[in-house]
Amino acid sequence: MPDGASSHKNILLLIADDLGKNLSCYGSQVSTPNIDALANEGVLFTHAFTSTASCSNSRSVIYTGLHTHQNGQYGLAGKQHHFVIFDHIKTSPTFFHEQGYLTALIGKVHVGPESAYSWEVKHESSTRDVSWVADKAEEVFAQAKKDDKPFFLTVGYIDPHRDMTRSGFGNDATYPDAIKDKVYSPADVKVPEYINNLSETRFEFSEYYRAINRLDQGVGMVLDNLKASGMLDDTLVIFLSDNGPPFLNSKTTLYDAGICLPFIVRHPNQAARGIRNPNMVSYVDIFPTLQDWTNTSYKLTVNAPHAPSKLAGESFLPILEKPDLVSESQWKHHIFGSHTFHESTNYWPTRILRTRRYKYHRNVAWRLDFPFSADLYGSLAWDGIRHSQPKGREDEVMVGSRKLKDYIFRPAEELYDLESDELEVNNLAGDKEFASILLELRTRLEQWQKETLDPWLYRDGVSQRFIQHHLDAGMVVPDRFDLDLGNLRIREE
Repeated sequence: MPDGASSHKNILLLIADDLGKNLSCYGSQVSTPNIDALANEGVLFTHAFTSTASCSNSRSVIYTGLHTHQNGQYGLAGKQHHFVIFDHIKTSPTFFHEQGYLTALIGKVHVGPESAYSWEVKHESSTRDVSWVADKAEEVFAQAKKDDKPFFLTVGYIDPHRDMTRSGFGNDATYPDAIKDKVYSPADVKVPEYINNLSETRFEFSEYYRAINRLDQGVGMVLDNLKASGMLDDTLVIFLSDNGPPFLNSKTTLYDAGICLPFIVRHPNQAARGIRNPNMVSYVDIFPTLQDWTNTSYKLTVNAPHAPSKLAGESFLPILEKPDLVSESQWKHHIFGSHTFHESTNYWPTRILRTRRYKYHRNVAWRLDFPFSADLYGSLAWDGIRHSQPKGREDEVMVGSRKLKDYIFRPAEELYDLESDELEVNNLAGDKEFASILLELRTRLEQWQKETLDPWLYRDGVSQRFIQHHLDAGMVVPDRFDLDLGNLRIREE
């Protein structure tokens, strides 16, 4: 053990904002040497998933170990949206504060209510000055050593989220000399396949990549300060993003571009390093994993009709160092997703089940247009996409490989074979050849909805949960998703 090191089991959680797998360790052209170094010292998961591609919602999943329909954070916390978790939900900052940890937050918060998150040290800020963030982290490390307490520090980076301009990512601000600006030429940018390769998207990705490089420098600074404190080898480090890149077909959708994210874990007692782990993990697994690492336990004991009986995930520490797929008996090979809102005006509830090969989407409010979040609607990328076909040929506009009309108008169910269709474009839900797979995944998803007390399990256009007392009294509801005005009868008189 290095001189000055503690014997505590510390936690460092590094959360990027709107970052997809745009890191060189994931094969991207973006230069991210510090995050790459972290991956070389730990485990890089290739199949890690948030359960919802929206900022506050995803963070609530990270902090509670519960899906959004379980914890109540249905959408964004800020401004007029004002979504927060239920009163009876306990968060990881509060739990670890009760365990005697120094709990701290630097940067972005974007969850609520404030009373549910017991951060003893809280430096909430929208700055992109990653050197300031690193300085504040150094102060937390010093305080933990001075007080001889374990720490749970969350660093919520603003990068690489869009700024309030139409195409900016905070790159025009003035930064200290310690932060170096790496400029990318739009002509050289490789645009991901899920979005259109246009001059507007190439420009925005070049700006996006500059912000990612700044994020990478910040991660390196924090890790250098952790190492200098002598506590690196007593600290579980997790680096992840809240949701995918701020472009159509990604952010606010449950397509893989929005929810399959970078996830790197450095365990100090890890025997092997530089592992690429192909097993599927979900963000609901994070809170149980932190308990496993710290030898603590938290069981839900609230006796309320809508309270979950257990956390939704499990610790991934037993499979952390596995470079190959483990057996079903050792670990799950599927994940669930739960999205309901982004902004308060972006109501579009969807639930998903993703296996290794197939992805099933249940779009509850499929009769509504799929909504635009404010940052995506205002982007130059969307402006370029909507004008990418001459007047009179608007029905030919594409979003990546998907027709724009199929992006906006989605069916009640979507089914994709990810082995042949990783961009989730060819919907197999109506294909007779896949009818048995559709039924199997639909049944499994609905069973999960029942087990997690999901209010958005619908029959005949109404929530099963909210009419349960009528069902218990013998009321019969048609076995169909939506109310059919052409067939209002429930049964023959």
